[in-house]
Amino acid sequence: MHYQGLTWDHPRGFNALEAASKTVEGFSLTWDKHPLEGFETHPIADLCARYDLVVLDHPHVGEAVANDCLVPLEDLFGADEIARLEADCIGPSLSSYHYAGKHWALPLDAATQVMAAREDLSGDLPETWGAVVALSKRLPVALSLAGPHAALSFQSMCVALGEKPAVNRDRFIGRDTGEAAYELMRELAERSPVSVRDKNPIGILQHMCDHEDVALCPLIYGYVNYADQLRFGNAPKGAGGIGSTLGGTGIGISRKCEITLELLTHLRWLMSEAAQIGFIPAHDGQPSLKSAWRDPQVNARWGRFYERTYDTLEAAYLRPRHNHAIAFQTAASARLRTALEGGEAAQGVIADLNNLYTDYHPTGVET
Repeated sequence: MHYQGLTWDHPRGFNALEAASKTVEGFSLTWDKHPLEGFETHPIADLCARYDLVVLDHPHVGEAVANDCLVPLEDLFGADEIARLEADCIGPSLSSYHYAGKHWALPLDAATQVMAAREDLSGDLPETWGAVVALSKRLPVALSLAGPHAALSFQSMCVALGEKPAVNRDRFIGRDTGEAAYELMRELAERSPVSVRDKNPIGILQHMCDHEDVALCPLIYGYVNYADQLRFGNAPKGAGGIGSTLGGTGIGISRKCEITLELLTHLRWLMSEAAQIGFIPAHDGQPSLKSAWRDPQVNARWGRFYERTYDTLEAAYLRPRHNHAIAFQTAASARLRTALEGGEAAQGVIADLNNLYTDYHPTGVET
């Protein structure tokens, strides 16, 4: 039996899966890869029609359920196994794949927006948004706004200010919180270095390693692969605590996959402590088990990346996952960038975001 998988084109997304595929017994497994942006641009149903295993991020689960292209974990694993994963995985890593009453992917990789800094330039990391603003007046502080990240950063700011977006199914965010978050974003965007304006998180982190024109990025998806050169810490706090929007990826099993005991054994191993603490970090991966994030040896190897950002991931906000959530995220990000570039007033921008949410989210449908 031969299986074909698809993951994303970065050492964190590919190397561990590729190395693990060389160890399987009773079947063969090969992994293709596509760009990070493929998560946002390629229909999940088409990928599942061509691949047995698909690495996806959780905002796609509503789309996957609508197209009936993934096998729920409940059909493959016992309730006790799923409950144990829920307890063992950090933050909402597993629950992010729970939609319409079932789980749709194994949370292989955990991530969220954290703070990244050139410690030689920034000094001690700021703990609050007020301190970030103050720092931005004397050092170059960058925002991650390209692609979907304008909307993701905005959502995290709203959470830090005390209100989670999309909790009310009929609106995206309350006017007062939304306007305050936008004003915070606008002030920082005005001073954000142009050199990283169009870069995704990987591009920003690499730029920070290679250049000295960005001292700190207060909200950016954490990549342990850069922990040798950058200092990572918890996302900034506001009156509502830490605000950060969950990322990470999971392995989904497509409807076309001919599932065998040997394949399930391999997937169970990938989620085991042995793999999560030993094998995956040793092959550039970013594990999802709490035990890996707390492990002293893993932290010693990776600049204490995991322990320094643990609290942020535990508190991470779960963004909308309904069908068309990706389209809303794309439209909301574009609207925010246009507003920031034009210096628009907050009131109209927040009204537009709420209208976009209504357009892309059918009334009463699970978020």
